Order: sequence, then structure tokens, then C-alpha cells
Amino acid sequence: MRTRRRPSRPAAPQEVRVVTDSTACLPADLPGGPAVVPLRVLVGDDVYAEGSDITPERLAELVADGERVTTSQPPPEAFATTYRGLAEQGARSIVSVHLSGALSGTVGAAGTAAARSPLQVRAVDSRTGAAGLGFAARAAAECAAAGADAEHVAQRAIEVAGTAQAVFVVDTLEHLRRGGRLSGPAAALGTVLGVKPILRLSDGVVELAQRVRTRAAGAERLLELAAGYVAAARRPVVAVHHFGAHDRAQALAGRLHTRTRADVEVTPLSAVLGVHVGPGTLAVVVADLGDHTH
Repeated sequence: MRTRRRPSRPAAPQEVRVVTDSTACLPADLPGGPAVVPLRVLVGDDVYAEGSDITPERLAELVADGERVTTSQPPPEAFATTYRGLAEQGARSIVSVHLSGALSGTVGAAGTAAARSPLQVRAVDSRTGAAGLGFAARAAAECAAAGADAEHVAQRAIEVAGTAQAVFVVDTLEHLRRGGRLSGPAAALGTVLGVKPILRLSDGVVELAQRVRTRAAGAERLLELAAGYVAAARRPVVAVHHFGAHDRAQALAGRLHTRTRADVEVTPLSAVLGVHVGPGTLAVVVADLGDHTH
């Protein structure tokens, strides 16, 4: 006697979804990752959506050629549109994790949209950026996919973001000073001494950490710092970013992997972040996923 197979039920929609922004430097082909709201890049009279309309490589060329480039946070409506789309897919609540509020008004725009949303939306200031934000958003998305409630998903994002160590070396502090992301005296110090500044993103703000004389010395110092961060982490995740310095980033990532045996992602720095640090920037981000189980 043949048995009749019961028709399979469609998968239940995921009730909690995660949103982040394009400064998270997420790989474009990331399966099951957070929804991404792009920031905007303005070149003359032209406005581009980061991640789709203009590449970091092209933007690095424009900045290096002296083009006047500025950036803008997404309007609240961009977040509202994303939230509505996720609601139509079955989401009942959203955790929206974003670039440090000390560097951008992006999380504020997300909060404005959240207050008007018919869904429960929690806007989270990651107090970090680049892969530090990306690792936090990805961990939160994995937590949500495993069935955790919104409170636990938000806490997971905050937990991972809080472990992020981001250090970078720039060719000049002028771009940071011009964009208001670093104090005038600190920028002048780096320029007057003719050094390559080593900076870190600490509790959401950019600080001048050390100074070295050459690009090579800067890469060496990033390697030393990153190796220490990896050694101290229980379950480290590592990324190397660059803005118009692909070959140097690959070389640094290779040396870091050899030194620590950690897997190292290499991705261009978000175009919006790149405008504020300038061409030639090299960065390393290490976060700790810890012993968390979903």
C-alpha cells in the first residue's frame, strides 16, 4: 500500500529581522545577512547610493584626483521603506544597527523612522564602524535566524560591537580634519611632523593613537596590534580594509593570517568612510564572537 506524503508546510517567516547601513562593509554576496540601507555620496551635483551606484575604488580615484566629494546619511524615509519591506515579508520586529552616532547621524535617522513605524523597531548605535559594525550586524542576524527575540538580537549586536578593535593608518589627517571627524590640533600635529598617523576608533570616536614615519612602518604596527587583539579573543573575526590600496591590504592580510592562523576578510573600505580618511588608508578590525550560542 502506497502512503500519501503530506504536503510540506511553507517555512514560517522570520519574526525578527536585522537592518544595518552600507558603512558595515558587508560582502555583496552574503547569504542570509542583514538588510542594508545605503548612505549617499555626492560628487559635484551627482548623488550616488553607496554600494550600488559607485564603487569604493572609483571614489578613491576621484578623491585622489582632487574632486570635491561629500557624504550624506540616508533620510528617515529610506529606513521606513526598508522596514515596510521587511514587514511585508513577515517580520514583526526589527533591530536596526548602525554606524557610531558620534561619526554620523545615520542611527538618528533610523531612530526617527523607528518611532513612526507600525512595527517594533529598535535602533542601535554600535559605537563602531566598518567591519566592527558588520560583524555585529551579522552576529545579530544569525541570532535572529536562530529564533531569538528582538531583545536578545539587539543585545547580541551590542555585545559583539563592544569587542570591536579598529585601527588604521592614513596618509594624511587632512581628510578627517576637513570632515570634522578629528580635532584641528590633532590633524595639524600629524601634518607638521610629516608622519603617518595610526588612529583607532574608540567608543565611537576617532583618536590619534601613535605616529610612524612610513607606510611600511604603519602596516607593521597594524600587524602587531591586530595580532595582539586576535590572541586576546576567544573567537576572533578579522577584516582588513583599504581605500585605494588593494595590494597592500592583501599583503597585510596574508601576513596576519600567517601570524595568527585566523581567517582574514579583505574588503574595500566603505566609500563613505573612505572619503573621510582618504586614499591609501589601511585598516584592521578584530571583534570577538565569544562563547555565545543562539
